[in-house]
Amino acid sequence: MPTKNPRINVALEKPIHSQIKRMAQENGLSLAMVTRGMVREALEMHEDAVLVRVADKRVAALAGRRNLAHAAVWE
Repeated sequence: MPTKNPRINVALEKPIHSQIKRMAQENGLSLAMVTRGMVREALEMHEDAVLVRVADKRVAALAGRRNLAHAAVWE
């Protein structure tokens, strides 16, 4: 039966599989649902890390320059 969502097959080490299985049982969810949630969370964390690097570069580019204070911008 075709599905609307694409699939990815992943081979996991036994300890990782056991942890995911335990989490699924504790929460009454399927292995796929727990794994999908973990992948989403990991992607969000990765995105946050990328945005921090972008922000750090911008802050570094402003170093030594005259900047407006936050309150002055929003007056």
